[in-house]
Amino acid sequence: MGYVKVIKTSPYFSRFQVKYRRRREGKTDYRARLRLVRQDKNKYNTHKYRLVVRFSLRDVVCQIVYASIAGDVVVASAYSHELEKYGLTVGLKNYSATYCVGLLLARRVLSKFGLADTYKGVEEADGEDYTVEAADDGPRPFYALMDTGLKRTSTGSKVFAALKGALDGGLDIPHSDKRFVGYDKGAKKMDAELLRKYIYGGHVAEYMETMQEEEPEKYQAHFRQYIEAGVEGDDIEELYKEVHRKIREDPLHEKKERVAPDEKKVWCTPKLTYEQRKSALKEKLASLMEEEDDE
Repeated sequence: MGYVKVIKTSPYFSRFQVKYRRRREGKTDYRARLRLVRQDKNKYNTHKYRLVVRFSLRDVVCQIVYASIAGDVVVASAYSHELEKYGLTVGLKNYSATYCVGLLLARRVLSKFGLADTYKGVEEADGEDYTVEAADDGPRPFYALMDTGLKRTSTGSKVFAALKGALDGGLDIPHSDKRFVGYDKGAKKMDAELLRKYIYGGHVAEYMETMQEEEPEKYQAHFRQYIEAGVEGDDIEELYKEVHRKIREDPLHEKKERVAPDEKKVWCTPKLTYEQRKSALKEKLASLMEEEDDE
């Protein structure tokens, strides 16, 4: 038998270091995170803000976050289920709704820091690329970095719809228009009209009209919630314009007062006192004695 070299020896395993828990779970890209949260020492612990965009099965989450030694701190957040307050009850995860969530977060965080009047962004979205400019006689715009997490950053991804909404809302975020809907890689040109169409749900309206003409039965099932809400293809653009207007009027989140329940529920069995245990034991002994007498 030939010589077999032991590659992984005992010293190897004794020095083995497991990866971070969120890396083992496949939830965090620490290489990207390090570059997003690392701050220069001459900044003297100034917060480095990130625009965090995440997608769940039924929700879109946008947050402004900064890192600290104790953990990440969320400054402001917006969710797609909040859009029902502004009149949007259907299609809460499409491209247009994601834009609305980004816009809502931008207006909310600017209102929190007193910058909403100074930096109003784009009043009516037109699809053109927009970068906020610093005011001459006021504070600088709110600066943040885009954090997409593990989401694939392909051209036309919904994560960039949230970015576009935050930019039009007045945030200063380094970006390029090469990942927005409408960018032609071959011609190296941006089609602003196509992006505007997606912002106002034009792609959804076209799909609704096409399906309604070609497959009426499938349309009834596929757009059931739209039909129940009374939303048709021709109404979608005006619906999103109204949502944008309402977001700018009142972007703040209303906290609900926490009310204590009337009855306190106890999930675990309460611990018995000494007297209760003593009486229970006497009852058990008495029952055993009765059984013996009956036999």
